[in-house]
Amino acid sequence: MQNYYQRLYSKTKEEFQKEVFTNLKNNKRMFIITANPETFTYATKDPLIDKMLVDPKSTLIPDGICIVKTAKMLKYNLKERITGIDLATALLEECNKKHYKLALLGAKEEVLTALISKINSTYPNISIVKYQDGYTNKNDEFFEELVTLKPDVCLVALGIPNQEKLIYKHLNNFNKGVFVGVGGSFDVLSGTKKRAPKLFQKLNLEWLYRLIKEPKRIKRFYNNNIKFMFKVLFMKK
Repeated sequence: MQNYYQRLYSKTKEEFQKEVFTNLKNNKRMFIITANPETFTYATKDPLIDKMLVDPKSTLIPDGICIVKTAKMLKYNLKERITGIDLATALLEECNKKHYKLALLGAKEEVLTALISKINSTYPNISIVKYQDGYTNKNDEFFEELVTLKPDVCLVALGIPNQEKLIYKHLNNFNKGVFVGVGGSFDVLSGTKKRAPKLFQKLNLEWLYRLIKEPKRIKRFYNNNIKFMFKVLFMKK
């Protein structure tokens, strides 16, 4: 698992965003993986996810505070979290400034519709070249059509690990574009769900806010965070 930590981006959120924007400007391709304990846990069980995490074509950012804390336990110096929702927001702002093309895949139809409406009103200079909700069986066809549409940014909200697997499967068909799996970010970006208050964000307690709002997530949190912490503690010894 330590080889995953070695590949994590270690600088600040602002520095990372600048690198991403530079790649956009220069028509370079990026596949960004927002890493959390669930990502690393899947990778220890699934050879394909393991392969994509160590592939030089992918860029790993520390999305979860648990990843940052455990990295420090293992003596990897990460500056801070770089969350998928913050990155997605920054990308929308940059797309609006530079009149970039955007593709959206994932979430429920009503969430996607709300997101498109929000983008059209808040970021009017963005050209949405293609969109599709996450409840069809045409995800491969979606990416095949993107090859000719050549979006500058593609946000995929299908959840871990499906979104990463789908992007990775089609990645070599693209010469440019920033591709990011953003999990449940469409819910927040569309206004369908509220993000944790600023205080929770500042204290890196967004996970606690989500558990309070959605107690059904407790089992998943235990399996993917608490168990993960103990695994890292064992590695440290």
